[in-house]
Amino acid sequence: MTSAALLPLRWRTATVIARRPETPHVATLVLDVPGWPGHKAGQHVDLRLTAADGYEAQRSYSIASANDGTAVAITVERVADGEVSPFLLDDVRVSDDLELRGPIGGYFVWSLEDGNPLLLIAGGSGVAPMMSILRARAQALKPPAARLLYSSRDQASIIYRDELDGMTAATDGPRILYTLTRERPVVWSGALGRVDRVMLERIGFPPTDDPLAYVCGPTPFVEQVAADLVALGYAEERIRTERFGPTGAN
Repeated sequence: MTSAALLPLRWRTATVIARRPETPHVATLVLDVPGWPGHKAGQHVDLRLTAADGYEAQRSYSIASANDGTAVAITVERVADGEVSPFLLDDVRVSDDLELRGPIGGYFVWSLEDGNPLLLIAGGSGVAPMMSILRARAQALKPPAARLLYSSRDQASIIYRDELDGMTAATDGPRILYTLTRERPVVWSGALGRVDRVMLERIGFPPTDDPLAYVCGPTPFVEQVAADLVALGYAEERIRTERFGPTGAN
């Protein structure tokens, strides 16, 4: 990030340069943001939509991309009866302009200097900031060991599936464990059910390795996983959490 990132945030015009479906209910928008000061993995942006009558709607989205010039990727999940996500998924096209403010956040962030093994635990679209971390990690010459435990309703809901599977096949790639909460496939090598201590022990690092853990998802998910990590011996100050509630009508 440059020193410009320390200046007061202002709304910028961002142009959609790519639109990529991720699941039947999720898509990634890649935005070109002239003057973008750069960002750290895990930060987010605010997006503002303004109707012709002046009505405004504003939502926050995690940045899913690594720091890469003026390009910023956000991943949008459709929220039933939402007023922003349906517009972004159904109406926004490549070359459209949006209003964006950021980068925002200094707690749920990761940089290579943080070192230590990385344990990422995501529920649903909470995988978006984890993807930013994994993409930033993939750019490093000597990345720290990383593992991802990713909970989804079913296989069709796994966001970034192809890219994540590709990462695991790379040298020094992360180890990934998927778990499904609502589907019981006949053939499946991942876990089944909600994230619990058994899964965390299966995929996690020994607490003696002083891992840095990131947890993102719905509030109950985050609270339970954080409590389980502490019970397993993880230091509270090494657990960073980000949550979204059911009332976040995106």
